[in-house]
Amino acid sequence: MPHDQPPTLPIPDALSAAHCEQVTAFIRRQIETSGGSISFAEFMQHALYAPGLGYYAAGSTKFGAAGDFVTAPEVSNVFGHVVARQCAEVLEQVGDGAVLEIGAGSGKLAADVLARLGTLDSLPVAYRILEVSADLRERQETYLEQHLPELVHLVSWIDSPPIGHRGVILANEVLDALPVERFRRRGSGIVQQRVGATPDGFAFTESPAPDLLESAVLQLEADLGETLLDGYASEICLAVPDWIAQLGAGLDEGIAFLFDYGVSRSEYYAAERSDGWLRCHFRHHAHNDPLVLPGIQDLTAWVDFTRVATAAVTVGFDVVGYTAQAQFLMSGGLEAEMSGFDALTLEAQLELSQQIKTLTLPGEMGEHFKCMALRKGNCRTPSAFTLADRTHTL
Repeated sequence: MPHDQPPTLPIPDALSAAHCEQVTAFIRRQIETSGGSISFAEFMQHALYAPGLGYYAAGSTKFGAAGDFVTAPEVSNVFGHVVARQCAEVLEQVGDGAVLEIGAGSGKLAADVLARLGTLDSLPVAYRILEVSADLRERQETYLEQHLPELVHLVSWIDSPPIGHRGVILANEVLDALPVERFRRRGSGIVQQRVGATPDGFAFTESPAPDLLESAVLQLEADLGETLLDGYASEICLAVPDWIAQLGAGLDEGIAFLFDYGVSRSEYYAAERSDGWLRCHFRHHAHNDPLVLPGIQDLTAWVDFTRVATAAVTVGFDVVGYTAQAQFLMSGGLEAEMSGFDALTLEAQLELSQQIKTLTLPGEMGEHFKCMALRKGNCRTPSAFTLADRTHTL
């Protein structure tokens, strides 16, 4: 392997190792042409999205038991069915409404949402998927044809956000995959953590922060009302405002539901989080070294939902809800989804109970994952946010 990896991680198979070598060589060339280092955001961009090479652009399985991590739709179709109930509330108010899903993963959320909307007699006029990965687009199409042949005609794939969209936007674990900058406070200044090449792989280096990054961190400190401690390191996603602006430009009326693991700004930059929120996943092993296994491990950073909310308000969204996944599910229709529980076999009851625990318990997905609802127009606040809304914490 091109870089020593933490000993607790599985050894990649030969095909994955060879792919990692290719991605490593590609990033080395970028570093060389950039004069010896690149920003961490550039490194993350290449590792995840380099055409034909990056983690999301190449052909390995990412989601589910055979991949590197499990998302809520992979845990249980109950997640998608509750999401569908929230979609139905919006579609009922928006005539000829459509659903847009950004980054549809394996396609399972789309299948579960459409299936439940069908039983609720609330099908959208169209279900559009915005997917940047040709490989994932192909997998989604195959999955939907196999699991939802009667409704796949409603689904189409697009390359850029639609204009004049009315209805629902879904984005499940999309924001966490936007490239982030790494920074550190050094005395009275801010430095940018960059990535350089070593004989064995890659290593962090530091340089004075560019103006855009420095001003963003100083604004963070102003919002927090304090200067970060000397040596404090973390991430900031400079891409969030543009991403939200695109979302706002495309939505005329309706609700955007954003699901991701994240916290408010005060929690994100708390003193005890002095090394940030980067997380890496390889074969269901989570760890904190983003510079190993480029191209074959997932790189993510938790989401600063205060940053998302601020960007949303700036472009004309109303932030109508922010809550933990557990509360979203329980307020949004989980009880209705469990109505047939007693009729299940004991084995099925045990399996479903375990799935619900994974989705709702604080130590599992229930507290770490949040949902934020952004509104354009006059739609009512979705019922999933009527209890335990946390918008006041942002």
